[in-house]
Amino acid sequence: MQKIRPVVVISSDAAGRLPIKLIAPITGWDVRYSGNFWHIKIDPKSSNGLAKASAVDVLQARGVDTGRFIKKLGRLDATQMEDIAAAMAALVEHT
Repeated sequence: MQKIRPVVVISSDAAGRLPIKLIAPITGWDVRYSGNFWHIKIDPKSSNGLAKASAVDVLQARGVDTGRFIKKLGRLDATQMEDIAAAMAALVEHT
């Protein structure tokens, strides 16, 4: 658990004044994730800074202090961010 891991910052800058961002970790893609709506596949591109096919694990989203951030690797496109937002919404149970 003491290693550096890429993440997607999900929260907006307008979300508050605390130095905390909502993030979802990125892990290497595995074909077994294809049936999980909470794993969003991200293919490597120069714009996102990833070196291999990866998955955003929305189920593990959490708040993290921005002091833990080391560097920005890249940026996801609007469609990928919409897919992440839709997966997060699907995780919330409406009663």
